[in-house]
Amino acid sequence: VQLQASGGGLVQAGRSLRLSCAASESINSINDMGWYRQAPGKQRELVARITSGGSTWYADSVKGRFTISRDSAKNAVYLQMNSPIPEDTAVYYCKASLSPWKNYWGQGTLVTVSS
Repeated sequence: VQLQASGGGLVQAGRSLRLSCAASESINSINDMGWYRQAPGKQRELVARITSGGSTWYADSVKGRFTISRDSAKNAVYLQMNSPIPEDTAVYYCKASLSPWKNYWGQGTLVTVSS
């Protein structure tokens, strides 16, 4: 599975931004898809994930502000970032998990939130 992340850029705090992750094949067979981020000098962390059944999970730091969704017709997963704050500045990566030992990563997309 190849993943193409897009939608990053410079955004002012409080504005909105939507990240997209396009998969090279049907995501119906992908159990779990998620968005991770890595800020400078920090470890990569899970931001949000969504299962094939539509269940979602969010990191406490983004809960209530970010929304993850998936569109099977477009083979894509999205991360809607509302009310971003400077601490959300990071390179964002999407990940597809077909199984615990079969994971695929997209290239990152940089999000910079200005105050």
